Amino acid sequence: MGDLNQVVISGAVAAVPVADNGKKAGLNFKVYQELKSSVHRDLLNKIDVEKVATMRDERTRSQALAVIQDLVANLQTPLSGRERERLSLEVLDEVFGLGPLEPLLQDPGINDILVNGHKLVYVERAGILEETNIRFKDDTHLMHIIDKIVSGVGRHVDESSPMVDARLADGSRVNVIIPPLAIDGPHLSIRRFGHVPISEDDLLANQTLTPQMLELIRGAVKSRLNIVISGGTGAGKTTLLNVLSGYISDKERIVTIEDSAELIMKQRHVVRLECRPANVEGTGAIKQRQLLINSLRMRPDRIVVGEVRGEEALDMLQAMNTGHDGSLTTVHANNPRDAISRMETMALMANLNLPEKAVRRQIASAVSIVIQVARMSDGTRRVTHLTEITGMEEDTVSMQDVFLFEKQGISQGRVVGNFTATGIRPKFADRLKASGINVPASLFEHSLNV
Repeated sequence: MGDLNQVVISGAVAAVPVADNGKKAGLNFKVYQELKSSVHRDLLNKIDVEKVATMRDERTRSQALAVIQDLVANLQTPLSGRERERLSLEVLDEVFGLGPLEPLLQDPGINDILVNGHKLVYVERAGILEETNIRFKDDTHLMHIIDKIVSGVGRHVDESSPMVDARLADGSRVNVIIPPLAIDGPHLSIRRFGHVPISEDDLLANQTLTPQMLELIRGAVKSRLNIVISGGTGAGKTTLLNVLSGYISDKERIVTIEDSAELIMKQRHVVRLECRPANVEGTGAIKQRQLLINSLRMRPDRIVVGEVRGEEALDMLQAMNTGHDGSLTTVHANNPRDAISRMETMALMANLNLPEKAVRRQIASAVSIVIQVARMSDGTRRVTHLTEITGMEEDTVSMQDVFLFEKQGISQGRVVGNFTATGIRPKFADRLKASGINVPASLFEHSLNV
């Protein structure tokens, strides 16, 4: 490669993430980030950051680190040896990682990163959106970072294909939309998944649901009931699905089907399938329905669909009704009744001229439980409904709530409410008992704060 100091600069700008109340390397967080920004700016005068970042060999990385260490050594701010080393390594991560976004990706408290063009970046922390002072040099610099993300999973984005879903190495979900569809420049949305997956203990600690509700859901998964998790964007559907999938036996063969792989399965015997977008010529796309049909030939014990969003809903219902019980999926809907309506609409998209009543009967026969999750105004997530589908009454799918979350108001910015058992003993309780899972009758007794 030659001496890095001879590489011509092409330009980028340093990033300063949103400040918090913590300390970093013994310094005030803001001061530390300003130091990092200063080193990054000086680095632009030494090397072509854009060119170096594409070279993945250790020699290039070592040379870049040496240049950074020289710049850190010349800082006027007094730093210990350990602080200088940490500062050097973090600047290096920005060069070889995702540039200005790298500090945000290293912050475990951030759930969403929303880039609205090169001048404006928001993050969601604890359910609340806040603007950062992250900046990119220009749209070209932002597009370079976007290309780095999407090319890493074998996808592309350009004017002929201006929308793409992708993922990061840690499983975080990425959506990109660029001009001409996005008027004000490229837009990048990253839905973070924690470095440590959310566990059932975290759900209980966050008061997402109660121990009694969790006990019932755990028994339902082990008893191979078909479960649909419903909710809006950012409500925590995938997080809850990950927790529920952990209750599946290690002795079962699991096939997961996703538009963009996000699920984190704990079992060993898992086959992960992912859709493929169309190529540059607009052909070669593989959709969820095709993967779902193919999965039926793979001898699955369980089928887990990351999210049902189209005509594959019909094939999923048929799979649930033909021996593939214990399936799990998610759907976008505001309440359990809407979830059933959406599944009916999506099944009809298959264009098989099925009467609506036939589709409803399929849903009533296939799905046992709808779990509704919602994100409250204070950023917390709650399981607001745990609803059983009991069958058909004339032309209507009959449902009954087993547990509810009743919102009462807001106190000091926090949502106040109670989890309530409705007093109804679900029909599937007999199936749990037949599977050897003992669910006490007291679990369903009407109460508040269950």
